[in-house]
Amino acid sequence: MRHFNRSLLTFALTVLPVSAASAQNAIPAQPVQGQTMQGQQMPGQAMQTQAMPGMPMTPVRMGSALMNGRIPASGMVDVTGARVFFKAEGRGRPMLLIHGYPLSGELFKNNRAALVAAGYQVITVDLPGFGRSTLQGNEASIEFYARSILGTMDALGLKSAVVGGMSMGGMTLLQMYRMSPERFTGLVFIDTTADPAGTAEAASWRGNAQQAQQMGVASLVPGILPRMLTGESRMKMPNQVQFLSGLVKQASLNGTVAGGNALATRPDANPVLATIKVPTLLVFGLEDNLTPTELAMKMHNGIAGSKLVLIPGAGHAATFEKANATNAAILSWAKTLK
Repeated sequence: MRHFNRSLLTFALTVLPVSAASAQNAIPAQPVQGQTMQGQQMPGQAMQTQAMPGMPMTPVRMGSALMNGRIPASGMVDVTGARVFFKAEGRGRPMLLIHGYPLSGELFKNNRAALVAAGYQVITVDLPGFGRSTLQGNEASIEFYARSILGTMDALGLKSAVVGGMSMGGMTLLQMYRMSPERFTGLVFIDTTADPAGTAEAASWRGNAQQAQQMGVASLVPGILPRMLTGESRMKMPNQVQFLSGLVKQASLNGTVAGGNALATRPDANPVLATIKVPTLLVFGLEDNLTPTELAMKMHNGIAGSKLVLIPGAGHAATFEKANATNAAILSWAKTLK
């Protein structure tokens, strides 16, 4: 990795040339520090926990589950309109990670070990209707997802945490911060945007929802995978293709339909950017054609003191495709947290 003082850009793995024009565009709106881009548990709530893989989940009361101050290894939390599955590893500072559409918390499977080894308690969640989480009905919104994950934090006794979100997870994170900024000690945005969907993009997301209804969730895989992974990874890393395909196929039909429509109707979160007052990292795949670098720069310039890392050879799922580079970026940034 190399740090550029003029451009204030951090590139992972390889050094990329930066033109004078792009360097000027990279300077955040407010002064930065350093050498890189800087820009409850609910009463009576029930939860299911699973102590070891393969064991059936048993409902327990939140009080007894957290009596020793520890979050269970995995479980289900009841929130309004959904049941949210979570998985926790480690015993350090909490870091909660939110996946994108239409995946699950297992998107971060290659990030957990490195973050845990660095002293973090890593908590991943499945958004309602994805992975092992369930959604009541066929409707959702980005605000609904935000309330669901804030409710999950309440149930797990997380008063505050470092929280990261990829793609739709990042959009969810922006709404979470808007609702409860005091809950966050740091933010990590991965391949996401604060922009609302334009006409063409909204039609595309609604098309995904309609296709899932008519042809099944698995039919979305051929269209989604080229966005998630670069062509090189799809050719040379069939295991990555197989794994992400499996995550898509695991999504429920109602969750996939609701998620597509939620992306199509998402709010403009750009006003939230200027309100962010906690350390913020942005990690974007350099070859991401869904949320390209222009959107990364827009977010970076909108968040005072934020740091931006661009990862070469990564598409929209940079945190999975180039997990080592993503881990290095997060841990380097995390050293600055108080």
